[in-house]
Amino acid sequence: MSPTSETFTAAVTLRETRPEHHDVAFTATTQPCPWPKAYGGDLVAAAVAAAMRTVPDVATDAGNGKSLHSTHSYFMRPADIGADVTCEVEVLRDGRGYSTRQVRAYQRGKAVYVALASFATGEPGETFSSRPPQVPGPEELPTSAQHLAEHPHDLPPAAADYWGGGRSFDLRHLPGPLYLDVEGGRAPHQAVWVRPFDALRPVEGLSRAQRDLAALAYVCDYTILEPVLRVLGAPWSRPGLVTASLDHAMWFHQVPAEGDLDGWLLYAQDADHAGSGRGLGRGRFFTPDGRHLATVVQEGLVRAS
Repeated sequence: MSPTSETFTAAVTLRETRPEHHDVAFTATTQPCPWPKAYGGDLVAAAVAAAMRTVPDVATDAGNGKSLHSTHSYFMRPADIGADVTCEVEVLRDGRGYSTRQVRAYQRGKAVYVALASFATGEPGETFSSRPPQVPGPEELPTSAQHLAEHPHDLPPAAADYWGGGRSFDLRHLPGPLYLDVEGGRAPHQAVWVRPFDALRPVEGLSRAQRDLAALAYVCDYTILEPVLRVLGAPWSRPGLVTASLDHAMWFHQVPAEGDLDGWLLYAQDADHAGSGRGLGRGRFFTPDGRHLATVVQEGLVRAS
C-alpha cells in the first residue's frame, strides 16, 4: 500500500460517549505501531481534538473566535495499541477572551495521560517571531524509505516499514535520520522537513483550522527527543535503548493558513539537557516562508545502555 496520512485522521476521529468523571467525554483509538506501547502523539492529538470540540465561540477557518494557544501535559502510563482511550474533558473556565480545559485520558479504567489546554481570541499588537535556520530544502534530502533502502540493515520488517512510510508524514532529516546510526557527530540539534504523505482529510467535529492544529500536535512527538539521542550517540536501533515521553508542552503562535499543513514544514530541534535518565528536547515549526507556527518542549525518559 502507498503511504497515506489516513492514520492521523483515524487517531483524531473521536466518538462522543457518556462521561464518568467530568463534563464531556470522547473515545479515541490508538493506531498501529511496531512497539510495545502506543505512539505518544496519538494521546496528545486526541486530547487536543477533544478539548477543541468543547469550546464555544470557536475560531473559524478565517481566524475569528477562540483558538488553541497552549497545552501542558503528562504521560502517566503506557497506552495499549489498537485499543480505545476515553478522553474526558473538564470545563474549567469560559471567559470573554480565554477558555481553559483539562483532559484526562483513561484506558481500561486507569488514567494514562492528562493535559491542560488554553484557548484565546487573540488581540492586535506588535508581532515578533524567531527565524528558521538556513538548511537545504526537502527535495534535496532522501525520504526515510530511501535512506533505509540505501543503507544495509537487519531491522525487523515491521520497524523498517513503519519508519519508511507508516507514520502519516514524510520526514526528511538533516543530518540523516537516526534509525541506524548517528550522522554528523554528537551535535545537539537537527532539522526535519515534515509533510503528510497525501492531503489531510476532513475530521468529523473539527474545522479545517482545528484539524491542522491537531496535526501539529500529532506529528511533533515522532522526533522531538532525537537531538537528545544525537548527544548520547544512540540511534533508534541501538540494543537496549529505552525511551518514553514524560511531559509535554506546546504553544501555537498562529493558526496555520489553509494549505500550510498539506505542504512542507521545517521542524527545527535542539537538545537542552540530558542526564539522570531523562532528556529535554525543544522544537519549532516554520512554514517555508518563515512563519513560526508553534513551539514544542518535551522531557522524556532516555536509557541508552
